[in-house]
Amino acid sequence: MEAMLKTEKILHIRSSRGKTVRVVREHYVRDSVPCYSILCPGSCQNDGKCLSGDVTHYLVPDWKVVQDFQEILEFVDLKGVIFMQTACQAVQHQKGRRQYRRLQGLLKDAHHDCILFSNEFQRESYFPREKGESFEKWQTRCIYYATVWYFHHLNGTVPLVMISEDEETIKEYGSKTQGVFLTSVKDYLDSFWPHLNTAHDLYDSITQSLREKGSESREKEYPEHLPLSVLETGIKSGRYIQGTLNVNKHRAQLEAYVRVQGSTDKNTELNSDILVFGWKPRNRGIHGDVVAVELLPRTEWRGRVIALSENETENGEEPQSQPVPTGRIVGIIQKNWQDYVATFPPKEEIQSQVSNSKKVLVTPWDYRIPKIRISTQQAETLQDQRVIVRIDSWEASSLYPSGHFVRVLGRAGDLETELAAILVENNIQVLPFSEAQMREMPACNPETPWTVDPCEELRRMDLRNTHLVYSIDPKGCEDVDDTLSVRLLNNGNLELGVHIADVTHFVKMNSLTDLEAQARATTYYLADRRFDMLPAVLSADLCSLLGGLDRYAVSVLWELEHSSYKVLHVWYGRTIIRSSYKLFYEAAQALLDGDWTVVEEIPELNSLPKDEREKKLEVLIWSLRSLMDVARHFRALRDQGGALELEGMELNVQLDQQKNIADLVPKQPLEVHETVAECMILANHWVAKKIWESFPHMSLLRQHPPPRKEFFTELIECAQAKGFHIDVSNNKALAKSLDQAVYPSDPVVNKILRFMATRAMSSAMYVSSAVCPQVQCYHYGLALDMYTHFTSPIRRYADILVHRLLIASLTMDKDRLLGGRELHKLAEHLNDRNKAAQRAQKQSVELFQCLYFRDKDPLVDERCVADAVIYSIRENGVLAFVPRYGIKGAVFLKNQEGLVVSVSPDGSCTWMPGTLQRFPDRIRSACATGSTVFSLFEHITVKILTQPSRSHADRIRMEILKNKPHMSQHQFQDGECSQSAKMDFVKEVIQSAAAVQNTDKVTMADPTQRNDDYCQSGPDSLYCLLEHIRELALLDVNGMTKDPSLQPAVHGT
Repeated sequence: MEAMLKTEKILHIRSSRGKTVRVVREHYVRDSVPCYSILCPGSCQNDGKCLSGDVTHYLVPDWKVVQDFQEILEFVDLKGVIFMQTACQAVQHQKGRRQYRRLQGLLKDAHHDCILFSNEFQRESYFPREKGESFEKWQTRCIYYATVWYFHHLNGTVPLVMISEDEETIKEYGSKTQGVFLTSVKDYLDSFWPHLNTAHDLYDSITQSLREKGSESREKEYPEHLPLSVLETGIKSGRYIQGTLNVNKHRAQLEAYVRVQGSTDKNTELNSDILVFGWKPRNRGIHGDVVAVELLPRTEWRGRVIALSENETENGEEPQSQPVPTGRIVGIIQKNWQDYVATFPPKEEIQSQVSNSKKVLVTPWDYRIPKIRISTQQAETLQDQRVIVRIDSWEASSLYPSGHFVRVLGRAGDLETELAAILVENNIQVLPFSEAQMREMPACNPETPWTVDPCEELRRMDLRNTHLVYSIDPKGCEDVDDTLSVRLLNNGNLELGVHIADVTHFVKMNSLTDLEAQARATTYYLADRRFDMLPAVLSADLCSLLGGLDRYAVSVLWELEHSSYKVLHVWYGRTIIRSSYKLFYEAAQALLDGDWTVVEEIPELNSLPKDEREKKLEVLIWSLRSLMDVARHFRALRDQGGALELEGMELNVQLDQQKNIADLVPKQPLEVHETVAECMILANHWVAKKIWESFPHMSLLRQHPPPRKEFFTELIECAQAKGFHIDVSNNKALAKSLDQAVYPSDPVVNKILRFMATRAMSSAMYVSSAVCPQVQCYHYGLALDMYTHFTSPIRRYADILVHRLLIASLTMDKDRLLGGRELHKLAEHLNDRNKAAQRAQKQSVELFQCLYFRDKDPLVDERCVADAVIYSIRENGVLAFVPRYGIKGAVFLKNQEGLVVSVSPDGSCTWMPGTLQRFPDRIRSACATGSTVFSLFEHITVKILTQPSRSHADRIRMEILKNKPHMSQHQFQDGECSQSAKMDFVKEVIQSAAAVQNTDKVTMADPTQRNDDYCQSGPDSLYCLLEHIRELALLDVNGMTKDPSLQPAVHGT
């Protein structure tokens, strides 16, 4: 064992809040510390990511450069970058958790040629701090001498360049060691990267921001934030309340809410979020920040505004609901600053602003983010572009935060720019898989086809000749990660099998592919493309359980009593399978219904001789019917426990042979959908129980907490309008109430009530069993005591973790499993990325909806006129749902000029002077020609158009045309109009996207090549997007009491 030298390390750490802390630590140094360079001539154990050798030099940034210019170091063009441990610790202790996490991500990212060298643990490169030496000087000296050591360690095979912004450092060490060069960041960029214009622009922007930071000393616009120590004491005593700031995107200037984290005995009266009303009480808090809030006296509490808003104009004197707890922010515990997409103001505004040292206020794409003041010389040049900016500071003396320009995304309004904006806003990075990651992939090509390893045959249960295995998926699905089987055992019992792709066989823990999948966390679906979590060689080939091919799987087999379907025994393990049939949903349902003509669409049967085909078909149909009977049984058990069934608008995509969208039709609910889903739920449930029994403090589970009762208020009031009583005391009572709330003459009523129930649900989330007690692991929507995600490891990293847990539970080998704290952090990351994926889905759908309506004339194009159903009453209008397009939004009955809707005898609407009177279940419009009542669940005719915005995303706007239905309810129920309308919708959207791409061919790569480069699917992936359209259509439109990004968790489980 290598000998280590023990020393003491005394640090005086200055926090980001200016507080200095003296820290004494034991410090150990040794001779052998990995250098992580491929040029290493010694015996370093360089496991994992290493610096390349084909570079002209290695680059070492000083600690201050890492702190201030990290964004430049993130350029993939810069290769051979060595981050010294000393510099990384300076970021951790002085710049905060957010930037340090970004630095950690950079070091792990296989796309960036950079490493961390632990210079303070290497005996020859560590230098203790000298008496009287400043902490900053010591850090610089440590980094310089570590650079010198590194140069000599490589025997001078490559020069090292250290960059620093300190002129004294450059002067002192510049010519001290031959082969080690010191220079400034600007000189380095000018010398080595003269044509990397974006890096030069970014350098100018950052230096200007640093130069101006703290230079202004005006009268304070906001109160100073309280020190963190005071906040912590106040939170413990109950004087202050900690929570996450959520800005209402529809009233961003006025309304924000602090979502309380956990409960507190000190504030038992709090049963809702805390309202922060107005700009000043928000005290520089930005959406997503973790803040400390102080409650105001009850006499100063306010109500939520109940009028519809146009975003751009807000009035603090609008009608309000009953007063709710109201407070003011006294401190920020954790900032949530990130990259923001923004737009420069029009030319005339720029000219009026730039007189002040070229400072310009840019408007973020997200309504919830305040304007950001940046310094730039390019404001007029970039006024039509979407750009990325970052916030640097927000001083109490500044009305707006200060930041700097990072880079240009593209021209505002272009499809690719708007899609890129969605990715940036949700912090989704979709770089191509690196060469190093692709080298980890197994060989799979015509010259060297993949085959089953004989050693694996000995370790796995071989089901290829004993089980009839088949998949049931959407038509055209390529990434098949689950298959099913049912067979009759010799003892008369049934055996049900769920077989899931064994992704973990190919993705080893802590490999580069694994780290990339962990960072992505999920496959990201946009409206016209998807970004895969795993390389295509796995997701679409080796891990896809395609028909007729040998594949590795992880299987769960249940032995069921032949009549009662009681579970008698469960087996878990690794298997080898060969799927016999690749069925699609409609074909499976047709076979169950006795329609044998569909056999022509099943290649595995169609090519067989008649006698053999009929024999195999008989066996397949028996298996399908047995599968359906078993699924009905387990669904009934969950129904008895209170499982919820919440519906929404569901669409289905039909593709041609080139994977282009040929048609879009309403998805017909088939029992086989529920059959497959129930089998997956069963597998997830039993795997959850298995891993928890083996590792009660190390398991990843899926929790769906009960919703807060106050979120059901609107649902209860809405149902009362039709005479229904909704019992929300528990999930079983809620499910029963929704089943009974059926209005025979209008099926839309029940659908909308289920929409609203879904919107009231809490989000399901991943939790570590180390921090979540067993009693809190209940899944409210599925009515299961324990649940996890096991069945989709191709597209969810959570399932990969669960596969590893399951395999470890079978071998009882937990050495490589994550500890409770690590798993908890990873669960939070997965939750964050899943929410980001859901938001990106929703925003891309909205983008394509706007594209569809943007170029249509609503006066002559009948597709812009649709039937809408009122589901909520507001002070100046209603909220309505358009079943034809799955759109929800505001319909104003009072315009900005103060005129109200007047209804003619034929039902047509015009604007006239008058008044509105709001009731819980209706709103009355009165004017000189008479009065009209608009009630809940009433059908009206609306005009749909796109409302453009220069700085934000375009939005769909609805205007009332008639107070009568646009089509009969019989037509709506049959869905005849819906089918043709949705066909037109997708065709027009795709044509619009293609037109934009064609106009940009000079500057854009071939879209097909783009798909290959980014390892993403093309338009066929819209299926998955629209499979979840019910969730996307159910998001909160008013954004009042809940996070607008909150996603329903029942169907997505």
